[in-house]
Amino acid sequence: MTRRRRQFSPEFKEEAIRMVLEGERTVASVAREFDINAGTLGSRVNRHRIVSAQDEQPRPVAGPERARIRELERENAGVAA
Repeated sequence: MTRRRRQFSPEFKEEAIRMVLEGERTVASVAREFDINAGTLGSRVNRHRIVSAQDEQPRPVAGPERARIRELERENAGVAA
């Protein structure tokens, strides 16, 4: 007898991922609560973290911050030489 594969809505998946990322709950405890495989949920959480990190673009450094960075770089170059 073949077992039919369960399918979950995107909202269901997002809720489970959110519970792991925003709460103090482990992947295993959320997986048990939702009756899903912990490995699958862990993979989804990791994939979400990777995609979120790629979406975040570093802001350009300008003005006084850039001048301070250059100053520190010169100091470091002098120490290393």
